[in-house]
Amino acid sequence: MPHAVVTGAAGGIGRAVAERFARAGYRLTLSDLDGPALRRAAADVDALPVPADLTEDAAPAVLVERAWESGGTIDVLVNAAGLYPSLDMLDVTAENWDRLFALNLRAPVLATAAYGRRVAEARTTGAVVNISSGSALRSRPGGGPYATTKAALEMATRAAALEFGVLGIRVNAVSPGFVPVASEANPVSPVYAQAISANPLGRPGTPSDIAHTVHWLCTPEASWITGEVVRVDGGSSTGALHLPRIDGRSGHGERNTA
Repeated sequence: MPHAVVTGAAGGIGRAVAERFARAGYRLTLSDLDGPALRRAAADVDALPVPADLTEDAAPAVLVERAWESGGTIDVLVNAAGLYPSLDMLDVTAENWDRLFALNLRAPVLATAAYGRRVAEARTTGAVVNISSGSALRSRPGGGPYATTKAALEMATRAAALEFGVLGIRVNAVSPGFVPVASEANPVSPVYAQAISANPLGRPGTPSDIAHTVHWLCTPEASWITGEVVRVDGGSSTGALHLPRIDGRSGHGERNTA
């Protein structure tokens, strides 16, 4: 039975990823800062819960070691833990900047490095998927620091893929569009949700949309894919559908609703 480790697994996208891998027959080790919610999520998929504050220096490597020792060889690592504060660039301090980078960038990098060392030692193979964001391509008011962490995470994904290929480890990222998850840690106002939901496919994403892609990237069907960022966003990264036409005419063409 293959073994997957998922961080940020207490809710939202992380929990959906855990549920998708459970349906595929994986043994699971789940981690999150919210211990009670994590234990509920773990119970639903018969997983090992490992509460952790991944902003602590040693926590990502400790998580990988504990998962490996408790659950056996890790076949998949999904770095889904993240924080999206409303933070203007004018309000950045050393403390809030460092905490954001510690969770959104340093933690997945350290977890991936620890995983790579373990895989190399065991002479096995594996796959890593990092959860990025459409913000990596374009920032928004109040989202600059977060966008910066995700842009850096996408480069870290490519860098790890470049070096880890020889170890038999594929490293990719999935970049979700707007996915409502009702997160207390990352609250989103209704005004923001409405404004950001516009995309060519006409609906916001769901955690399952993201989870299916994460799982697919870890299957043999994606065995020749590494260093890629797969954008699962309803086409929102293709352009600005909500803007008026250059010629001033209204409308964006007929939508096929079949």
